[in-house]
Amino acid sequence: MLLFFILGLLVHFVFFGSIFDIYFTSPLVHGMTPQFTPLSPPAKRLVLFVADGLRADTLYEFDENGNTRAPFIRNIIMHEGSWGISHTRVPTESRPGHVALIAGFYEDVSAVAKGWKENPVGFDSLVNESKYTWSWGSPDILTMFAKGVGGDHIYTYSYDAESEDFGAHDVTKLDTWVFDNVKEFFHAARNNQSLFSKVNEEKIVFFLHLLGIDTNGHAHRPTSREYKDNVKVVDDGIKEIVSMLEHFYGNDGKTAFIFTSDHGMTDWGFHGAGHPSETLTPFVSWGAGIKYPQKVSAQKFDDAFLKEWKLENWKRQDIHQADVAPLMASLIGVPFPLNSVGILPIDYLNNTDLFKAESMFTNAMQILEQFKVKMTQKKEATLPFFFTPFKLLSESKQLNILRKARSYIKQRKYDEAVSLCKELIHLALKGLSYYHTYDRFFLGINVVLGFVGWTSYASLLIIKSNSITRGVSKEVKKPSHLLPCCFIAVSVLVAFFLLIQDCPWTYYVYCLLPMPIWYAVLREFQVIQDFVLSLLTFPPSQLVGYLFVFTLGIEVLVLSFFYRYMLTAGLIAFACWPFITQLWTRAKSISLSWIFFSLLLAVFPLMPVVGRKPDIFLVMGAGLLVLLLSLCVVTSLIRRKDRFINEELLLHLFQMLSIVLSMCVVYTTHDSLLKKQGLPLFNQIISWITLASSFLLPLLSPTSLFERLFSILLSSMSAYLLLSTGYEALFPLVLSCLMFVWIQVEQETLQQLSVSYKQKVTSLQFTYNPDITQFRQIYLDDVRRAFFLVFFLVTAFFGTGNIASVNSFDLASVYCFLTVFSPFMMGALMMWKILIPFVLVMCAFEAVQLTTQLSSKSLFLMVLIISDIMALHFFFLVKDYGSWLDIGTSISQYVIVMSMTIVLVFLNGLAHLLTTKKLELCGKPKSHLI
Repeated sequence: MLLFFILGLLVHFVFFGSIFDIYFTSPLVHGMTPQFTPLSPPAKRLVLFVADGLRADTLYEFDENGNTRAPFIRNIIMHEGSWGISHTRVPTESRPGHVALIAGFYEDVSAVAKGWKENPVGFDSLVNESKYTWSWGSPDILTMFAKGVGGDHIYTYSYDAESEDFGAHDVTKLDTWVFDNVKEFFHAARNNQSLFSKVNEEKIVFFLHLLGIDTNGHAHRPTSREYKDNVKVVDDGIKEIVSMLEHFYGNDGKTAFIFTSDHGMTDWGFHGAGHPSETLTPFVSWGAGIKYPQKVSAQKFDDAFLKEWKLENWKRQDIHQADVAPLMASLIGVPFPLNSVGILPIDYLNNTDLFKAESMFTNAMQILEQFKVKMTQKKEATLPFFFTPFKLLSESKQLNILRKARSYIKQRKYDEAVSLCKELIHLALKGLSYYHTYDRFFLGINVVLGFVGWTSYASLLIIKSNSITRGVSKEVKKPSHLLPCCFIAVSVLVAFFLLIQDCPWTYYVYCLLPMPIWYAVLREFQVIQDFVLSLLTFPPSQLVGYLFVFTLGIEVLVLSFFYRYMLTAGLIAFACWPFITQLWTRAKSISLSWIFFSLLLAVFPLMPVVGRKPDIFLVMGAGLLVLLLSLCVVTSLIRRKDRFINEELLLHLFQMLSIVLSMCVVYTTHDSLLKKQGLPLFNQIISWITLASSFLLPLLSPTSLFERLFSILLSSMSAYLLLSTGYEALFPLVLSCLMFVWIQVEQETLQQLSVSYKQKVTSLQFTYNPDITQFRQIYLDDVRRAFFLVFFLVTAFFGTGNIASVNSFDLASVYCFLTVFSPFMMGALMMWKILIPFVLVMCAFEAVQLTTQLSSKSLFLMVLIISDIMALHFFFLVKDYGSWLDIGTSISQYVIVMSMTIVLVFLNGLAHLLTTKKLELCGKPKSHLI
């Protein structure tokens, strides 16, 4: 059993990781020749302002009083420079955003996991190509472009990481620190001859990373006064820096300025996926080499932004985020970053047509270099008779376009040359994508084979362990040696095929994994044959009916990832279920409880999603309801038990005290943060102690079914209250009530199957034995039980306000534990918040297995099969084309459903531990009730 689950876990980890290898691998190639424009650049120096986390609408729109939030930037747009929207890509995180801006390429989605660390792989960037670069800001960002770069031409100045505190009184200090240090730097340069000569060199960059807006967005949300006021602080700071620089350089007109953002932010203060609020960022440029404002009567954009922002008369020029890097390189005359896939936005350039044409030619050559290297790498790693070149850009066509473009430039047909270069760039980018996804179909087929094989194998295990085909075939055939020999031969051939093509090690995993799985399936051919024969004994209409109901159930689960209200529809159907069974006539009180709590739980998927305003009184109300329920349960236990052990009473009272403490901590922390007094240390200590104790306290309670489950609920709620900001605090309580009823309902349904054993739920004891009984065979109703579990798990995720997105988080949830920016710790706490309802469901599932007398292995296998069928659905739905909202959503959905499947294995073990283990205090030996 343990070996099987370890194998299953490994298989699912492979399936989980496959999505990144198939759809989102690193686009980097190495070995290109640097390309730069041979003409003199318009600027000697470039100043890059990046307002981390700034949304385009927040900068451009007017406030409630009809005034602009950024008067200086607004004046630039109307009188000095050019503007537009920079369209970012998934993942909308700080690292990929800055890489796109400064290096010109889009990191793969797995860059989210690399997070805020320094470069895991080497890549070229504008900073690297510059003569000197000085940068100020967050240590998380600046080190990405400084470490691992040869030479000593990059200088960084950053504050301490502890300064990034979401609970600080004023986080705009992160931005004012940058502005103040830049001023001090130039003041010092006047008195330092060596520094003065460096800052007067050509091809230099000043990079100002401004983190205050992002921090305020996380702490207070983008709709808050703090976030919007921070925009004004940044605008004032930029105005001062620009004025100081112009004065320092004597208004020589050789400074180019760019102001933009790495990503936006959702209304609930998070980012990472592809919502427009995350992917639409401002872009404003002015100074040397940049066009002045252009007044127009009509624009090519059909959105409503221009009217809202009152900028319909000033030409808007949107760009892709990666286009910023070639623009900056062109302005100061450094080689385009080698890995850049950005297309130079020549409409921003205020220069001669010759300069524009030469710059576009350089851009085309730089991207074509990547295409050539990528094609060569793929060609060398593929057998000649298997290699299919990119037909739209043959070697002869490359030479022909380059020759024509150069000829047009000589003939001063600059527009034709630019047009031809753009055509070459688009073809080269298509070719890059072609070779980048060259093996996608091959890998996808192997992963699908693995998925189907694993699901088939799990199904066969259920069939064999429950003797479903019993009596169909008496003949037992000896296993043939031909089958293993065939699979070994095929595996060797596949491995040899991958070896001679110099494939990565992950290819071996994806291609060879299906081999042992399908061998395990096909060696049970007799079982498959007998099972098919047994199915043929059923009436076709009945088979089709069962298949239809099963398919409908799976589709409802899949649709719930797109439409949360499908869960409401499902729960309403659950509420009606007793009426179509004998349950209503046999146990009306249980049926009424089932109907009531099903309908009550059905309300939650209709509630607002993550991002609603915090409502601390709902959290307090949830705590009071738990306390009221606790009093009722403790009173009931005292009355029912002949002797209520003092230790048990003390444990329940301590857990109730923990609930009270959690309520106090939540209220006082919320109040302290509202007053901008930070997170009180006492509250932080209590929060961490409560979280740690929530794992241990249930193990001190008796192992009787009812008492252990109730103890788990109390401990979970004490931690969950600390992580709640609104109505979701009520969800675990309602869910647990439904789970208690579910346990009783499943015991009642056994009577319809003529199972004679029946024991009161209150007298049942949890046990260590994973197979509670060996005598009951699997029934069709057990498939329904497995489906119920999967449905409740999906409801446990979406019912708390989460959405099918990797940014389905609210950082305010962790403010009782920490407010200083710590992505992995915060992520772990938010993941635990999501898992608490899962744990409650899995503990109830342990009890269901106990009451229904079914092997836990069989029931859990059915759950895995249903989950894997859902995962296969989402595997086919993953896309890397279309809008970034669609791309981000498709990735998120697959990641969530695969994570749920993997976590199920862990949660099954955790639930077993929480329900069966018993710790004794005061030096008493450990004892287990069997």
